[in-house]
Amino acid sequence: MKNYIASESVTEGHPDKVCDQISDAVLDAVLTKDPNGRVACEVMITKGIVIVAGEISTKCYVDIPEIVNRTLEEIGYNPNEFGIMNSIQRQSSDIALGVDKGGAGDQGIMYGYATNETPSLMPLPIYLAHKLTEKLTEVRRNYTLKFLKPDGKSQVTVEYENGIPKRISNIVVSSHHSRMNIENLREKIKKEVIDPCLKDYNTEDTEIFINPTGNFEIGGPTADTGLTGRKIIVDTYGGVGRHGGGAFSGKDPSKVDRSAAYMARHIAKSIVASKIANRCEVQLAYAIGIDEPVNIAIDTFKSSNYSTSSLINLIKNNFDLTPKGIIEYLNLKLPIYKATASYGHFGRDIFSWEKIKQLKK
Repeated sequence: MKNYIASESVTEGHPDKVCDQISDAVLDAVLTKDPNGRVACEVMITKGIVIVAGEISTKCYVDIPEIVNRTLEEIGYNPNEFGIMNSIQRQSSDIALGVDKGGAGDQGIMYGYATNETPSLMPLPIYLAHKLTEKLTEVRRNYTLKFLKPDGKSQVTVEYENGIPKRISNIVVSSHHSRMNIENLREKIKKEVIDPCLKDYNTEDTEIFINPTGNFEIGGPTADTGLTGRKIIVDTYGGVGRHGGGAFSGKDPSKVDRSAAYMARHIAKSIVASKIANRCEVQLAYAIGIDEPVNIAIDTFKSSNYSTSSLINLIKNNFDLTPKGIIEYLNLKLPIYKATASYGHFGRDIFSWEKIKQLKK
């Protein structure tokens, strides 16, 4: 049986990702000075203005306008083109009652997923989509393609046969650029971006679409309003597997939306890497103020010889799933989060949750 799966990625200059990076830069700034700080930072950006809002409880001071300006400049936008509105308040004391004693910062359902179809144990469509957007940024920053600007997208569709990826069905790359001949642009992006990323994959009969509408000269916040947390499928598994609905960026690790999703990925990846299953999806569910998960579920999609109950016991016996335990085990009080806000929170070994714990069968 054949089926097709498509996943997309966006560059660091996409307006939604700009907001994610600012939110996580604020979080990192707080954690650098106050590892126990509580942060829920939301950002909106549009033409000429950046709005920073949310709840922060900390003993330190962070310069929000300076963080915004520095992040915009690092991405490649001119901070002088934006005014900044700061509307930060303290976290509710009612929420703090449950979190301070080690409970979850909110209720929620989190999923982690892994598959053995790529070296990073990520689904192939999102794995390749991220490679394309990372390459777009690389050739922009090193001036290989001087005409590129920060905003951009990719999309990859993979043909599967009996659950195994067989070929790349189609590719879409759209990149913000300065004025130039569109055919010349397409030729250069194919040569410098697409060909290097896909040289190890079957691209026979692959359809390639590069800036399919033509010019993309107006981009970034000038053309599109951005919000924190609006690319949750780009951030995770590209639509493969399920998603609990919670976004990550701007949230400190007491929020299980983030920390438990990282732990669920770590568990799923460890199970696949230990050859207990070829595919694995783990669900963790929490209630606000309660430390232990109220539900643990696992699906190996008939790729394991072990029963569901034995796998759940394996998880319980090998991992501390309390918010405090997750934070300590994955070392989540470090200022590491801005790096997560582009090109996916999963699939890159620079993060602690991507390390593998070898599990005994």
